[in-house]
Amino acid sequence: MIQTIRSKDRYHAESDWLNTYWHFSFDRYNDPNNMNFGPLRVFNDDVVIPGRGFGEHGHKEMEIVTYVIDGALEHKDSMNNTGVIRHGEIQRMSAGTGLRHAEYNHSNTDPVHFIQLWIIPAESNLPPSWEQKSFSTADRTGKLLPIGVPVGKNGNNTVQIHQDATIYTSLLAPGQSTTLKLAAGRRAYIFVIGGNLNLNGETLNPGDQARVTSESELKLSGPSATGSAAADFLLLDLP
Repeated sequence: MIQTIRSKDRYHAESDWLNTYWHFSFDRYNDPNNMNFGPLRVFNDDVVIPGRGFGEHGHKEMEIVTYVIDGALEHKDSMNNTGVIRHGEIQRMSAGTGLRHAEYNHSNTDPVHFIQLWIIPAESNLPPSWEQKSFSTADRTGKLLPIGVPVGKNGNNTVQIHQDATIYTSLLAPGQSTTLKLAAGRRAYIFVIGGNLNLNGETLNPGDQARVTSESELKLSGPSATGSAAADFLLLDLP
């Protein structure tokens, strides 16, 4: 079964510095029927204006993954990690027993657009940890590129997630396609960043999401029209 949620049906909130879409019940958006999808607890699509961001705050018992679409996001945490996440990079922070961090737009002139997702870890009381990896456009063109994998699974330029979950990124131009086989009991979550994606015969547009259960195979293809923008998307394979 594929449940499609269109971009316009996402929860939207806007302030003087943040424009955000929340896929699940979060903060002041309270919906007991939309709390999670398997271990995926939060999926936020954020745009932050230049020079602003999220001040220092705490987290516990959560895998926090950040993926930048455009711009640059600055990170600081209580483990003394600092860095800037840009397009083509992914960051994983395991909050574990507890940490504090802050995130700001690194630029004083350009907005930053990023996805932040939270995954419930498979075990609790882990020590906090942090890592960041990069990948190229060529690496993800015409295929599904794993950029987040379960701890202990080998992968080039992948962050390690304390859950049986894999995060893929992909860019499918017109005429390009790929498939993903799902084992029994697995589910998938797809979010389209740009372009039009064909999923098992259904078209997903920018901002659309698909929550997939009880499917054995996903057939994914880029736009049908020559010259159209490539389908840019994230796909999560989840328990």
